[in-house]
Amino acid sequence: MEEKPDGGPERAPAPQLRRRLGRADLRAVPEARRALRELLRQWGRPGRSEIAELLTSELVTNALVHTDDDAVLTATVRPGGLRVEVRDFVAGRPAPRVPHADDGAQRTNGRGLVLVQSLADSWGVRPHGVGKAVWFELDAGAA
Repeated sequence: MEEKPDGGPERAPAPQLRRRLGRADLRAVPEARRALRELLRQWGRPGRSEIAELLTSELVTNALVHTDDDAVLTATVRPGGLRVEVRDFVAGRPAPRVPHADDGAQRTNGRGLVLVQSLADSWGVRPHGVGKAVWFELDAGAA
C-alpha cells in the first residue's frame, strides 16, 4: 500500500461493476452474470459466484420486465462482502410472493424475490430519486 499525504496507508479502490441496462433488453441478463463472475474472480471469491449470479439475474430481470425504462446495475466488493444493487425509475416496491399450488401460469410475479430473500445474507428495497434500488449482500466469510 502507498501512503496518503496524511501519512496513513492508501487503500486500493474497491472492485466495482457498473452497467446501464437497456429497457426490456433481456440480453443484459447473461451479460450481467458474466461481468459479475469476473468481478468475483478478481475478488478471490469465485465460490460465491453461482449464488451471486442467480440473485443478480433475478434483480436485473425484474427491473427489465417490470419497468418501462433503463436500469442501472452496480456491484461492489467491500471489506465485508459483496453488494449488488439494481436501480430503476419506477416507484412501486416489489414484494416477495410465496407461490401456491393453485396459482395459474400468469401469477409468477414476486417469486424471484423469494430466492433473493432466501439466499442473500441481507437484501432490501430503498427509494432512489423517482424510482427505487433493490439490493442484496453476500458476506465475504460465508461459504
